Amino acid sequence: MTVVLGTAAPRVAARPVTVALVVVLNMMMVVLDTTIVHIAVGTLALEFHATMTNIQWVTTGYILGLVTVIPITAWAVGRFGTKRLYLTAIVLFVAGSVLCACAWDMWSLVAFRVLQGLGGGMLLPVGMTIVLRAAGEGENGRLMSFLGIPPLIGPLIGPVLGGVLIDATSWRWIFLINVPVGLVGALLAGRLLPTDPGRTRRSLDWIGLLLLSSGLALLIFGLTGGGFAAAILGGGLGAGFVVRSVTTDQPLIEVRLFCRRRLAASALTVTFAAAAYFGSMVVLPLYYQTVRGEDALTTGLLNVPQVLATGITMQVATRLVDRVPPGRVIALGTILAPIGVLLFIALVSADTPYWQLMAATAVMGCGIGMTLMPATAAGTRGLTHDEAPSASTGLMIIQQVAIALGTAVISARLANSVNERLPQIQDLEQAFLLPASSLPDLADAFRCTYVWVAVILALAFLPALFLSRRHQPATRRHVVASGTCSSPSYSTSSGGVRGAQPGGPKM
Repeated sequence: MTVVLGTAAPRVAARPVTVALVVVLNMMMVVLDTTIVHIAVGTLALEFHATMTNIQWVTTGYILGLVTVIPITAWAVGRFGTKRLYLTAIVLFVAGSVLCACAWDMWSLVAFRVLQGLGGGMLLPVGMTIVLRAAGEGENGRLMSFLGIPPLIGPLIGPVLGGVLIDATSWRWIFLINVPVGLVGALLAGRLLPTDPGRTRRSLDWIGLLLLSSGLALLIFGLTGGGFAAAILGGGLGAGFVVRSVTTDQPLIEVRLFCRRRLAASALTVTFAAAAYFGSMVVLPLYYQTVRGEDALTTGLLNVPQVLATGITMQVATRLVDRVPPGRVIALGTILAPIGVLLFIALVSADTPYWQLMAATAVMGCGIGMTLMPATAAGTRGLTHDEAPSASTGLMIIQQVAIALGTAVISARLANSVNERLPQIQDLEQAFLLPASSLPDLADAFRCTYVWVAVILALAFLPALFLSRRHQPATRRHVVASGTCSSPSYSTSSGGVRGAQPGGPKM
């Protein structure tokens, strides 16, 4: 069921910058929710008496919703239009937030987080598609840099706001805060976003949807504690989706786009960087709360240097990829980020001065800022109007799967490290009550966990080397790059008809 709010087209088309800012506001809602939940993990574990393995499902459940619905967005953009779909996504996200606030136990919260993820799963790739279509000649990097504003401001506001809400009111308000932001975002989107000039009526590839959505859900479920068999089955269904995509005339997502070296290198770089960075953001607040005994507000403030460094660097670096070879900027970022993690590993203990830890995480943040959004901007350069939905949807799926797996792996490593050193701890509530004599062992468990973060981050350097190291002006014209698949481009919105497709109209 599609909910339509204010879909009348404005008499005068909004400027690309205005379109980007509307998308940014709604992205802010998602980023705020994500960063607040990271800070609230400890509080939620205490509230529901959860173990380390179980509490990570509050994050993983949300990502399951994301990856289940993301595959349908490329088709839905062509069928319903970006504006109608975008408004539907906002409504779903806000409704899921309200239900999360009404959760009565951990598993009801996880279920409602899945619903919330369904809205967020459409909101992000559709928003990226809207911005890519609005970009004029040579504006790709500039407009994509606007999408770096939520990672700059949201993580600064989110942890502090979450800390205030948790300490002063209740954990339920970390979800209710999405309601006013979502209502304002829906109103502005209804009034200012352009209506698609022409939508296709092609049929949905139901077989492809079933293969991909169920495959992704099973893969993540299996790798986050559901069992090896589920992971194998999920991987097999994913492989079946790839075969289906290259043999049907109307694929759900045009996976052949990722045969292009630039887009493939971008996807792999984002995979490793996102897995390590967002996985570490789940465990870092737990260090401050369990080892150092800080409350939610102080934990949020201690995270500010890292997210500030990430956001500022992302703004600068994403704009740079329109002027300098993106491969140089991104490769440098993939070197700098692991250095910051290694500094954290060398310094972290039960009584390390906070300024040292904040400096180390800020270095990591600078590296991530030079990697994530710049890699996305570099990978999507040169896409046509019709290719943008498939590319943005594919990149979003890859990133969210990476975040889910990174969160699961790093959380599991922390749980194992804690169990090896402190076998008496059965759930996080006990970690909060450890005597001072056990805190060095707990800090050492976090140190060992961050070794995995450093290794995963370092892997991003290899695909970053395959991104362009020579300056190429951004265009809206599709050119098959050397070293990519030799087959012609495939249009998604037009139904995936084989043959080169001209660029669509700019909005």
